[in-house]
Amino acid sequence: MPQATPRSSLPGARPSVFLLAGAFVTGMFLFAHGGCGGDECQDAADCREDNGTPAEGKEWVCDDKRCEQHPVLQPPPDAGTPDAGTSDAGTSDAGTSDAGTSDAGTPDAGKLDAGPTTVSVQVLAFNDFHGQLEEPASQILAGVAPDGGPVRVNAGGVTYFARHIAALRATNPNTVVVAAGDLIGASPLVSALFHDEPTIEAMNLIGLDLVAVGNHEFDEGSTELLRMQSGGCHPVDGCLDGDGFPGAKFKYLAANVATGVDRTLFPRYDVREFEGVKVAFIGMTLENTPEAVIPTGVAGLTFKDEVQTVNALVPELRQQGIEAIIVVVHQGGNPAPGSLVNECKGAGADGLISGAIVGIAKGLNDAVDVIVSGHTHQAYNCVIDGKVVTSASSMGRLVTDIDLTLSKATGDVVGARANNVIVTRDVQEVGAVKELVTKYQGLVEQRANRVIGWVAQTLRSQTDSAGQSTLGFVVADSQLEATKPANLGGAQVAFMNSGGLRADIGQGEVTYGEAFTTQPFGNSLVTLTLTGAQIEQLLEGQWQPSGATIMLLPSAGFTYAFSASAPIGNRVDPASIRINGVPVSLTAEYRVTANNYLASGGDGVEVLPEGTNRLGGAVDSDAMEAYLKAHSSAASPLPAPALNRITALP
Repeated sequence: MPQATPRSSLPGARPSVFLLAGAFVTGMFLFAHGGCGGDECQDAADCREDNGTPAEGKEWVCDDKRCEQHPVLQPPPDAGTPDAGTSDAGTSDAGTSDAGTSDAGTPDAGKLDAGPTTVSVQVLAFNDFHGQLEEPASQILAGVAPDGGPVRVNAGGVTYFARHIAALRATNPNTVVVAAGDLIGASPLVSALFHDEPTIEAMNLIGLDLVAVGNHEFDEGSTELLRMQSGGCHPVDGCLDGDGFPGAKFKYLAANVATGVDRTLFPRYDVREFEGVKVAFIGMTLENTPEAVIPTGVAGLTFKDEVQTVNALVPELRQQGIEAIIVVVHQGGNPAPGSLVNECKGAGADGLISGAIVGIAKGLNDAVDVIVSGHTHQAYNCVIDGKVVTSASSMGRLVTDIDLTLSKATGDVVGARANNVIVTRDVQEVGAVKELVTKYQGLVEQRANRVIGWVAQTLRSQTDSAGQSTLGFVVADSQLEATKPANLGGAQVAFMNSGGLRADIGQGEVTYGEAFTTQPFGNSLVTLTLTGAQIEQLLEGQWQPSGATIMLLPSAGFTYAFSASAPIGNRVDPASIRINGVPVSLTAEYRVTANNYLASGGDGVEVLPEGTNRLGGAVDSDAMEAYLKAHSSAASPLPAPALNRITALP
């Protein structure tokens, strides 16, 4: 395979220039074609929205701004019939691409040209959507201002995401839309409250084709994940929206999630054929998924090494005459802070990104052409060991446009480049998707008002001079209780970051919506082992050399003292660190719980990522709900805890 070249690394081009140029071209395209006055259309999505379901065996196509019905492309005789709902992945069945439209439109300036001996294929990729149907609050770094400052733009929101996907798909009839895991799980209330059915339904409307499982796909267990694929109402809650749930029209892939010998939870790969050339998509999650998920969520499953899984499949694919291989994996890398979305800068070798995806890329067979990655919620556009490696940030704020040129004679990828496109909000929303979101927004208001507990005083996130808060202590206590049983982690102490608390909880009744607003990130709990010396180091790290202070809120029974006037790195008295009144031994080991944000090094916490014997746990909001239900009632509301766990000395 020739060296693949992402757009960000084309000779003589700076990533920021390509980003701005791409945004301009896309903007002009949408301006020229945007707005469907009268009977005019922009793409197939407009036709489906305005005219409803097409006749059987046909699909809407927007041809010269007019809606027409064209026959759906049928699979070749030897392609088989995709069966997305089966759990027997012994052999992937080859399907056909559902590009959503057969109108290639006008290719943008970055497209690779296909000649008579080649075929052009477009892969649209994203990752870590996490049920983000509404507009996320976080922005995307879009460039650098003349004064050197960052230029950030609002991005995301599934109604705009749908329009960007439709516009990109219209540039190439040979389009496949893929997602690299965590499509659901750790979701906002509008999706989470309905077991993420709204997100599945939204992706059906958008035309997602394939998704690799991620660790959060297992938050409610493999049986629930299978329901996401095959449909049907929730076994306990039913269909909360009042109608049925059809399941995913797209196909889940799980090459390295084994349910037995030579059996996987979902198909290992999917094969698509374009003008006689086959392309294989292998989907999988990170091997360490059990460390990030509650044990019951992955019971009976074995998660295998990513590199070994793919390399073992290459001969099988080659026997089918497949030379073009794309790996869609829920594992990722880390770029340098401040990197633009189409850069690959980092602390790794040669100044490129670091992280697990680098080793995976280098270990994969050279037959692999493209790696669509995720998990780290970062944006990058790289070439590693001759393979295009991409990630599209998170929450639907970017879409990666990957353009491939395939040889009709050999089936090889002879050209490949990628571009991370910002999902701006200056485009027309897709009406059908907007109606879906509006429907669930109305339903969530009713459900969010259910009472889950009572508190005697307002629980405040504001901290005192020692860094303590009543809300932070209650959250830490809930996390300790959720992970204290031996089979759930055996935790002895839990720590909560004050920055993860976004709203107070008022006195009196506590509704589910109110508690969810307090912790809106959907973080899962992680229990790990630290030595007493590492716990001391963790506490010392609250005061950072930069001058920032990141106070951690401990659970009940954990106490210590610090001196604010002492030098940074020497503020905590080791003898004062106690668990239930017993001094912590610097050489002994202790089980510590934190949310996955902290456990992975969030807020600059350097010690927690070093913890061993990691075990995933419940989602933080679920732990809070269980705690309030267990410790409060209308007659006996939960009292605000005393602020006496951290002592500030002169």
